[in-house]
Amino acid sequence: MPGKRGRPPKRSAVSVSNDKESSSVTMKVKEEPTMPGKRGRPPKHSAVSVNNDKESSSMTTKAKVTHPSHRGKPGAVLAIGQGDVGQLGLGPNVMERKRPALVHMPEPVLQAVAGGMHSVCLGKSGKVYTFGCNDEGALGRNTVEDVEEAMPGTVTLPELAVQVSAGDSHTAVLTEFGSVYLWGTFRDNNGIIGLLEPMMKCPLPTKLTLDTRIVKVASGNDHLVLLSESRQVYTLGCGDQGQLGRVAEMFANRGGRRGLLRLLVPQQVRVKARRGHSHVEFLDVFCGSYFTFALSTDGSLYGFGLSNYHQLGTAKPDSAFVPNLLTSFENSKTWLELCGGQHHSLCLDSGGRAFSWGMGTNCQLGTGEDEDEWSPVQVTGKQLEKRHVLAASSGGQHTLLLVTDK
Repeated sequence: MPGKRGRPPKRSAVSVSNDKESSSVTMKVKEEPTMPGKRGRPPKHSAVSVNNDKESSSMTTKAKVTHPSHRGKPGAVLAIGQGDVGQLGLGPNVMERKRPALVHMPEPVLQAVAGGMHSVCLGKSGKVYTFGCNDEGALGRNTVEDVEEAMPGTVTLPELAVQVSAGDSHTAVLTEFGSVYLWGTFRDNNGIIGLLEPMMKCPLPTKLTLDTRIVKVASGNDHLVLLSESRQVYTLGCGDQGQLGRVAEMFANRGGRRGLLRLLVPQQVRVKARRGHSHVEFLDVFCGSYFTFALSTDGSLYGFGLSNYHQLGTAKPDSAFVPNLLTSFENSKTWLELCGGQHHSLCLDSGGRAFSWGMGTNCQLGTGEDEDEWSPVQVTGKQLEKRHVLAASSGGQHTLLLVTDK
């Protein structure tokens, strides 16, 4: 996929150093009243709204949302790689770090994610901190000097956060009562397409209002996936490669005749159940750079988006513009987590094993070979013989595994 014009390569990374352990959290399903749309739009569409005292009061009476992805232990943040636009959080004079360096944060951190040229951290208190390039509003705060961008700064939010995600030029935050705040912009191969309004960037946090509460947010390079408390999936952003799962190929280029609102207004991804007339419900969602995975309540895995190197686990290297049931994953394993890079993917099972597939040219699959794989192959090696894999993360052409001794 072509990079952004005039932008340096994306090689930075941030991580939270902790003893992260898997935990099981029961998702609570609760019907919420339909919230009015913006400017007369029908309720099924989402809209941006302004907070008011009445809304804030009603939100505080609701139970906090829960999801297994909210797990985590507080730890320190380490950064490594390229830092020419401040994405390492080490100050404006640090252009590169070849070894991990400690990022001085105001408090212990529960989650750290790396976007294209910016980084986002979730503090133990529920505050959100950002650093890096702010040209397109990805930091969610006003910055004047380079030093402000290159050091962790607090994003002003009216609610405490429980999860963060970051894409190429956008950031998403999930709050404890199921609200989502966004800032930055989405892009396609031709440039900016906007975030919530066509061609309009959001330099400061903007609340996204749906008719249901959200329990998880996941970001691809330029698309966002939302999992609702009612176990439905919503998407928004760029749909060029089918990563939204609800826009036909003929309309994928900037929304066709309906324009960008087809892409930027969040809408539900509907998958008809194999039996009966109901629709599939989902327990989890995951994103690669240009593709999406969704795990259903019956353990089936669906995928949509770019698969030119079989990163969806399909035999044919074709993009999927609607959710495809991925038969490569129909077995007795319980899949806990998936992640994707630009052209490869990984998943973890309940037995602490990691599996990979897709492009292997740069040995990013961890199989010891530099060959592509179209279906999941277990990641093996001496370092994993007596270890249990807790988590995985994929960059453009590399992979990280968090492990513990068995």
